[in-house]
Amino acid sequence: MTLRRIMLETGAGADLHGGDMTKAARRAVEDALRRSSLSLFRALELDPKTMRVEILIGVPEPEKVDRAAIAAIPPYGTVEVKVETGGVSAAGLGAPGGSDAVLAAAAIIVHVDVPEGRWRLRAS
Repeated sequence: MTLRRIMLETGAGADLHGGDMTKAARRAVEDALRRSSLSLFRALELDPKTMRVEILIGVPEPEKVDRAAIAAIPPYGTVEVKVETGGVSAAGLGAPGGSDAVLAAAAIIVHVDVPEGRWRLRAS
């Protein structure tokens, strides 16, 4: 079998009142997942638990993201979470006297082992 990328989806999320990096990242991942559908698993008779899910997140303070909480979001697969500096911290847009608003960006990349001869993907 050959490991192939079959999906790339992006999402955005925010915590407007608490400055919580994990909450913003979680919302970005959930946003991306809501727009994705992997119907090929049924068509190819593959087990969705076998897919490899790579989650890339950009937030202003990457060290404050709970990677385990993010890895628990996708319903299937082996999940790897990478967090880097990105997103937006909007000073003064949060609640009066509260934290800044935080915006996160997420990309979800799904890889799957495609059985030889059952489905062919062109190299890009």
